[in-house]
Amino acid sequence: MSQAVYLDYAATTPVDPRVVAAMVRHLDAEGTFANPASRSHMYGWLAEEAVETARRQVAEVLNADAREIVWTSGATEANNLAIKGVIEQRGGGHIITSETEHKAVLDPCGWLERQGLASVTWLKPAVDGRIDPADVSAALREDTVLVSIMHANNETGVINDIAAIGALCREHGVLFHTDAAQSVGKLPLDVRELPVDLVSLCAHKNYGPKGIGALYVRRHPDVRVASQIHGGGHERNMRSGTLATHQIVGMGEALALAAGQRDDEQARIAGLRDRLWGALSGLPDVQLNGAAAPRLAGHLNVGFAGVDGEMLLTAMSEVAVSTGSACTSASLEPSYVLKAMGVADALAHSSVRFSVGRFTTEADIDRAAQNVTDAVTRLRAALKNRA
Repeated sequence: MSQAVYLDYAATTPVDPRVVAAMVRHLDAEGTFANPASRSHMYGWLAEEAVETARRQVAEVLNADAREIVWTSGATEANNLAIKGVIEQRGGGHIITSETEHKAVLDPCGWLERQGLASVTWLKPAVDGRIDPADVSAALREDTVLVSIMHANNETGVINDIAAIGALCREHGVLFHTDAAQSVGKLPLDVRELPVDLVSLCAHKNYGPKGIGALYVRRHPDVRVASQIHGGGHERNMRSGTLATHQIVGMGEALALAAGQRDDEQARIAGLRDRLWGALSGLPDVQLNGAAAPRLAGHLNVGFAGVDGEMLLTAMSEVAVSTGSACTSASLEPSYVLKAMGVADALAHSSVRFSVGRFTTEADIDRAAQNVTDAVTRLRAALKNRA
C-alpha cells in the first residue's frame, strides 16, 4: 500500500535535507559537538561560534539585532517566557489575549489568572476569525501591561493585523507579544517596521527540528522578562540551560532557507491549496472556515456538513490531516477556535484542517482530493441509508 499523502504541515514539517546536513556536523566526535558555554578550549569556542551564527540567521529573518534572540525549547516555552516573564517582572497586571490563541498562550494566561497574579481579558474573534484592533483598544485599562495576539492562527491560518494592534499598544505604553510560530518564514515579519516587543518562534513549522525555538525580546529598557528556568544564567539571564548546538544550527539554517525562497514557495503552496479547495468545493454542503479573512498560503480548514470529522479521518486512509490543533487533537470536544468564531458545534465537529507544504506535489493534491471526495460521499450515503 502506498504511503498516505501528508497534508498536516501546520502540525509539523519534515526536516529539510539541507537542514539535516547542517545539523549532523554538530553531533559526533568529528564535528562541533562541545558545550557552547565551555570557553576554556577550542571545542567550546567553535560550538559557540555555530550558535551565534544561527542566532544571526534567525535575527536576519526578523530584521532584528542578534542580541534580541533568546533560545528556548520551542514556541511553547517562548510563549511562557514572554507572558509569565513580563507579569513577574511587572509584579502583576492586566493581560489582553484572545479566545483563539494556541493553548501555549491560553494556558499560561489562565494559570496566571487562577494564581491571582494577573487579570485577563479574553477577546472573541470576528466571524472570519480575526481579532478586531478596535476590541483590543476597548479592552485596554490603566493596569494593562501586556497584549498577546497571535500573528496567524494555527487551525484556520487567519492572519491578524498585528501592525494595527501593536500600534495601539505602543501608543498606550503596553507591551505587545505575538505568537509567530505559524507565520515566521511565510509572512514578512520585520520587527523594525512592526511595533512588536516580543515574538515567539519555533523551527519545526519551517522544516527544522523539533525541540528548538526562540523568543525575540526588543532591546529597550521597558521590555524586560523574568527568567522562568534557572540554573546558570545563560541567554543573558533570561533562559538557563545547556544550548543544543545541533538543534540551534538546524533552526538557523531552516529559517534562512525559508526566508530565501519565501515568495516563490508561498505562491506555489497557495496554488496547491487553491487546487485542493477547487476540488473539494464541488461537494455539496462544504464550508471554508475563515474564508473572508487573509490566510496563510498553506491552510485550508473545511467543514463537511453531516459528516463526523473523526469518522472522516478514519475513512480518508490515503490522507494524513487533522481536525484541529495537534496539541488538542485527542479531545472529543469541537475545536475551540471554530466555536469562538461562531461555527456551530455540529459543523465544528465536521471540520478538517488540511495544510500544504514544501514537499507537496500536484499529484498529492489530486490524490488527496479524490480520497476525501470518496470518503465524504461514502459516509453521507451510509448515514442516509441508516436514516
